[in-house]
Amino acid sequence: MLDTYKFFAQLAQTWGLAYFVAVFLIVVAYALWPSNKKKFDDAARIPLRED
Repeated sequence: MLDTYKFFAQLAQTWGLAYFVAVFLIVVAYALWPSNKKKFDDAARIPLRED
């Protein structure tokens, strides 16, 4: 039981880290992609608009 737990804990830590790093890089690339600039600029101005 203990060996199985250690194996799955090691697996989750290693692949979990790789998964979160990959997701982080995808989100950063999406946010900085030039074609998304207008969409994000429009969203940033929403609080300043008069209804």
